[in-house]
Amino acid sequence: MDVNSKPYIAISCGRVRNKSGISSYAIKEAYVKALLKMGALPVILPIGIPLTSLDDLLVKFDGVLFSGGADIDPQRFDGEEHERIYGVDTARDEFEIRFLDKLIKAQKPLLTICRGTQVLNVALGGSLYTDIGDQMPNALKHDYFPGFSRDYIAHSVQFEGDSRLRAILGGDEIPTNSLHHQGIKDVGNGLSVTAYAPDGLVEAIEVNGHPFAIGVQWHPECMQADERMIRLFGAFVEACRIA
Repeated sequence: MDVNSKPYIAISCGRVRNKSGISSYAIKEAYVKALLKMGALPVILPIGIPLTSLDDLLVKFDGVLFSGGADIDPQRFDGEEHERIYGVDTARDEFEIRFLDKLIKAQKPLLTICRGTQVLNVALGGSLYTDIGDQMPNALKHDYFPGFSRDYIAHSVQFEGDSRLRAILGGDEIPTNSLHHQGIKDVGNGLSVTAYAPDGLVEAIEVNGHPFAIGVQWHPECMQADERMIRLFGAFVEACRIA
């Protein structure tokens, strides 16, 4: 790809139903704005595309952002049932897990955020706390939603060792906005943990040996006033441009 060209980046999305029961695709505008700001051409990737077309999608896009959203079906990872599990969409789970497998094997750049990072972990054989507050001893509050601004700084995360993420963001720790009630329990195969919350919860992962496959548990798209978060999107877009 020409170094001056705009990479096409797919963004996964969820589904919601209105009061009339009509299903619609849903994605936060902040994801689109962050990618546009960094010179990419984002395209929303709807659930419902046949799984037989995943190979076609693989060659159409220069990278994929797996967005946040509702919970993954706990049967995917032998997780504990919990009353706070919400919005499970098994079709979205299947689509994203299958697509992630192909993207990783093809070494395509990918960035995963919140739910997306949990999907990445599950796709590689990991498991989740289906409710952090009930299942993780001495856990901090991580579910600052609803009722809080989506850029509310809940806690810092500390980097673990040397990683691509640390090189991008710089320093030893950064402040983050925490908007999730589930989180990584057992880390998936071929993943390295690159950041932890103060209570020990995994906050960032990377796929070993991959040119750019970073997952963060917080929401950098909602912290666009923070130059470090913009650098993360910039690094992702650049990786897609040269892939």
